[in-house]
Formats: sequence, structure tokens, C-alpha cells
Amino acid sequence: MALSETGTNHFKNYIAGEWIEGDSQVENINPSDTRDVVGLAVRSGGADLDRAIDAAHDAAPGWARSTPQQRYDILDAVGNEIIARKDELGRLLSREEGKTLAEGIGEVVRAGQVFKFFAGEAVRLPGERLDSIRPGVEVDMRREPMGVIGMITPWNFPIAIPAWKIAPALAYGNAVVLKPAELVPGSAWALAEILSRSGLPEGVFNLVAGRGSELGPRMIENPKVRAISFTGSVPTGRGIAAACGEHLKKVQLEMGGKNPLVVLDDADLDVAVGAALNGAFFSTGQRCTASSRLVVSEGIHDRFVSALTEKLRTLVVGDALDPKTQMGPVVDEKQLEQDLSYVEIAGQEGGKLAIGGERLTLEKPGFYMAPALFTETSNDMRINREEVFGPVASVIRVKDYEEALHVANDTSFGLSSGICTTSLKYASDFKQKSEAGMVMVNLPTAGVDYNVPFGGTKGSSFGSREQGRYAVEFYTTVKTAYTQP
Repeated sequence: MALSETGTNHFKNYIAGEWIEGDSQVENINPSDTRDVVGLAVRSGGADLDRAIDAAHDAAPGWARSTPQQRYDILDAVGNEIIARKDELGRLLSREEGKTLAEGIGEVVRAGQVFKFFAGEAVRLPGERLDSIRPGVEVDMRREPMGVIGMITPWNFPIAIPAWKIAPALAYGNAVVLKPAELVPGSAWALAEILSRSGLPEGVFNLVAGRGSELGPRMIENPKVRAISFTGSVPTGRGIAAACGEHLKKVQLEMGGKNPLVVLDDADLDVAVGAALNGAFFSTGQRCTASSRLVVSEGIHDRFVSALTEKLRTLVVGDALDPKTQMGPVVDEKQLEQDLSYVEIAGQEGGKLAIGGERLTLEKPGFYMAPALFTETSNDMRINREEVFGPVASVIRVKDYEEALHVANDTSFGLSSGICTTSLKYASDFKQKSEAGMVMVNLPTAGVDYNVPFGGTKGSSFGSREQGRYAVEFYTTVKTAYTQP
């Protein structure tokens, strides 16, 4: 099925090995140019979801018995094709989501790398053997697939996040039903199209597009779905956790962050500013790992704010597909309104707007916003308690490292954190005492490798880690077998 890089595409469901229309269609709008319709995506009802779950349930036993080599060959081929088509798929991603073309291509490459990594994991699934406490009895522990995995993915990483859920699920012998975000159906469709030609048996992978409010609860309630993997907002995640508990389903949640980047007096100023700029404003700040709280000690505070403000003053905001653009648009009107509302709230609470924060009118109609930096904020302000999910960051002035550590940990989230310092003492102490699942030293809080675990603590994550070899914990269950020879 051909993919148009400029015209309107038709994004269908993929169920039981067939491309299927939904109940209705919804336009997929380019946030860089709202006159451009990227595609027409199906909007499905419960019947389509039920059919997809039935197909996955029927296919799961056969796929569970597939050989590691079969799974390796398929996943590796999928990864190779994704990477080979990185420019084409990256352009589609940037066109529908709004991140810069370089970021879009980078995300596509990461998706391909994820599939290739889990191709390798398919042929090295570990087991264990122990001697029983009873004489002459052997005990074997092996990992087996869960069965049907339901996946609900967000709009901010429309190919990477589906990839890092789908790839391990398939590698460990599960069948999949994916419900992507309605704002970005194209990238999920393109991934499904590649999977449809990969050699997977019919029904092992299924794609159903539609409203999360309708399809999510129905997916959870279906007894044929054994586990749910979700990435999205905290309120939705909490509801999913409660529902999965009621139905005794395994659940994995990634729900966001309010990530601190600590900058100490001894930090290299260029390194600190670069980390803050990248972490807070790249990908238009629409990352759960974004550095939205900049916790800066008083000795470097003024120089840091001045240098970061100058960087933001020259940051090029524009069409995601323009190679000169350094920050693309916000994903849609609703998200832009939310970002602007937090700018207003921060001002009302006493924050000082150092730069940006306004809607931009450019040559092309789109959801453009000048990156906003607030100073003179305190950690009890809403701007520092709630996830904005946009190009908005605030500076919190602190006296020293001890206060910085306290402020960094004083949050209901715990996904990622960072510190900029030349002191091995403070770096080591922060890595140990930071209440976050991922800690960066002299690096942006956003940006992690595909071969290591991803996840947080407190209100950011629930359940087993994603990515790397730790993904096996969620996508498999353990069977213990006893043998009397």
C-alpha cells in the first residue's frame, strides 16, 4: 500500500491479516500547516476491537509455539525496513506530529533499532534450572508468553513507543492489539503496513484506531486480553490501573513527569545551558522526560538564565519539515491552549516571564508557540507541580546542593532527573539519592538508549520497566516444572 509524502493518505485498521474500514473517518491534520490533511483515518467502534481481539486470541497459541529463529527473522526484517525507509517515514511522522524532520527521522531509526534489538532477545530468552530440595527431582523455570497484549499508545512518539511495546511482545511469543493515539494514526499505520508483509501469521498483530475513551475500557473488560501496556496521562493511567485490578489483568503504565535538571555553581555553563535547551524545548517540550523544572543554585543562577534566554531568543520556530527549523509546532489546538493557559497561570502565581510564551503567527497557519522561560518561581507553584507538556520551563533558585536535591525530589512524579556539575561527589550523591527511575549527569533529562530499561517511580510509572532485557518481566509469565527422572 503506497504512502504519499505530500498528498492525503487513507489509514485503515489491520485485523486478522486484512485492511478494514472503520465506522467513520477523521482527518489527520498537519500542525505545521493546518491546510494540509495528512490522511483520513478510520474511527472504529467496539465491534472492530472485538474482532481484533478475537483474531489475536485465535492466533496466539500458534505464535507462542513459533521458533526463536522465526521470531528473529521477522523482527530483524521489520527493523531493517524501518531503518531503510527512515527519511520517508520520518517525514510522515514530522508532518503529522510536528517535531522537526531531524527528530522525526531519529525517532524512526530508534524504532528500527528496537525491533532489531528484540530480534536478538527472541533467540536468547533465558530459563533456569535448580535442584529440588527433594532428592532426585529436577526443577526447571521457563518464561512463557502472556497471550493477547492490549496496547494504548500516545501521540508524542507515534512510532517509537508502539515499536518498543510491539517488538518485545512479539519476540516473546504474544499476540498484539494496538490502539494508537487518534492525533497520529499515520505512523502507526505505516508500522502496521510493514508488519503486514513481514511473515507474521494472520491475527498475531492487529491495529484498531478510534477513541481511547471508547476502545480503552472495552479492551480492558475483554477477558481474552491478558495484559495492558499504556503510555499517556496520569488520570487515564490511574483509571486503567483500577480497571485492570478489577479484572485481574497485568498492567504496565508510563504516565509522565515533572523532571528536574539541577544546575550547580560549579557546572560548565555551556554544558548546562545545552542540556536545559535540549531537555526542555526540543520536541516542542512534548516529552514525558522533558526538563520542565530547572533547579539552579544562586552562584550561577543569573549567568545561566541570561545564557539560556539568549539561546531561546535565537531558536528558530517553524514548519517541522523546514531544515532550518529548530522547534516545530505544538501538536494541536487543544494542546496549544493548555500550554498558553499554564503561561497565564504561572504569571498569576508570581513567576516572571523571561522570554516567550505567546502564540506565533507564521507564514503557514499552524499551532506555533514561542518557547517560554519563567524565573523567580517556587516549587509549590502549579507550573512546577503539574505536567504542562509543552515548550514551557521554569527556573527555581536554590541556595546549594542540599536544597537543590530536596526541591528536585519534592514532586509526585519520578521519571527522569538530571544534574550539571563538575563535582564527582555531588554527581555520585545525586545518582544515589534522586527519586527518579532515570538519572542523567551533564546530559539532558530527555533522551535514553533503546537497550536499557525505561521507567520511573512514584506517579510516573507503574508495573514492569519498558525496553531492554527488562521488558521480559511484563511480556512473559514464569512456569515452574518438576521432573522425577
